[in-house]
Amino acid sequence: MRRPFNFAWPAACLLLVALTLYVRREQLSQLPRPASSFLHPPGEVKAEPSAPTAEVVPTTTASVPSPTHHAVLPQETRTAYVNAIMNPDAADLPRLQCPKLDASRYQQLQATSKDVPDSTIQYFFALDLRQCVALLPRLIGSVVETIRFLGPKACALSVIEGNSDDGTGEVLAALQPELEALGVTFYFSTTAINPKKGDRIAALAELRNLAIQPILDNNNELKYTANDTTIIFLNDVAICPEDILELVHQRVHLGADLVCGMDWTYVGNDPTFYDVWIARALNGDSFFEIPADGNWNSAWNLFWNSADTQARFAAHQPFQVFSCWNGGAVFTAAPLLEGEGEEQVRFRTVREGECAQGEPELFCKDLWFRGHGKIAVVPTVNLEYSDEAGAKIKEAKGYTSRWVGGSEWKDEKIEWQAEPPEKVKCMAVYSNQFFEPWNQSLVPGT
Repeated sequence: MRRPFNFAWPAACLLLVALTLYVRREQLSQLPRPASSFLHPPGEVKAEPSAPTAEVVPTTTASVPSPTHHAVLPQETRTAYVNAIMNPDAADLPRLQCPKLDASRYQQLQATSKDVPDSTIQYFFALDLRQCVALLPRLIGSVVETIRFLGPKACALSVIEGNSDDGTGEVLAALQPELEALGVTFYFSTTAINPKKGDRIAALAELRNLAIQPILDNNNELKYTANDTTIIFLNDVAICPEDILELVHQRVHLGADLVCGMDWTYVGNDPTFYDVWIARALNGDSFFEIPADGNWNSAWNLFWNSADTQARFAAHQPFQVFSCWNGGAVFTAAPLLEGEGEEQVRFRTVREGECAQGEPELFCKDLWFRGHGKIAVVPTVNLEYSDEAGAKIKEAKGYTSRWVGGSEWKDEKIEWQAEPPEKVKCMAVYSNQFFEPWNQSLVPGT
């Protein structure tokens, strides 16, 4: 006798599959955001007053201000963090493991190999940090190792910290004597600016401008010049020294005004490109398509409507874009120092009649307007926002040296497009996306 067929199990299985697909879709449409001051989720930009500014103090002439909150880390813990940052071989604290530097590839970047006056700061590192103490051994450790390689006296490090209660500010302040002994110029300040209150983009722009304020002041014996100073502006990412140096190298090799890598996030087993709200391809479109319902189901299909860009991305070769930041950017100081007044580019918020967008995209837009449109992505540099996820992305996408260290690798040039795309996608909110003139609000009649 045949056993009666039970319809309950197939129905239950179908229900489970449907629920799994639904949850996966919701995950892709609501990706987690790194705990950073530099988040750029789509949303309305509200015109409200921004928070007060902070003074940036160089440690070469004054002491570092203490964090505004009470100490939360024991002295031995602060010491362990400082030791991990200053000593690349320290193993007391966990961090992303990075390859040994290929000195021969980057030796032309060293200060001693250039005919530049000793008083000139050739490399200016800028960071805005909050609530990321666990990342400091890798992030600031990589910065310090890069500074040692380039030449400490030719480098400056500027850090703005605020609204942290995990000891981030304490560790950064404790670095002062070590960095002074190294010979690097160190600017450090804490601030009460909070992007979560008031005009978010205006606050983020103000934080970024604070980090580069020493260049804008340029009123001491240290020299920041349009031709010789490069700015390395990093978010709170798990980054290796070779990542930083590759970006600097490619900016020089390509003759670029600004270069960035690729940043990623994990919602499941596969990495997803993260900075889609900021980044725009050379055709003015987003790096991947996001429909009106906001799902990221097409995140795997990068540069779907630009065959040339997609081919260069697949070959790990740099490609020109309209805008990018992607966890950090390396750019010439020229747009900040050339000209006077409004001719000088700064980070800013949106203007009346302008699409709501993040301050890095506005920065790139203004670069194009001032004749600095040589902006490129370097896809051999792949970043994430934690040590654990950083290790996963390096395994999935490869360390930089995996691609550029082989004998078959060739640094290709870019045939720069002089004109920006006629129109660029506005994505203030996913439900209302449209294209507008790339120079909206910059010229009369737009």
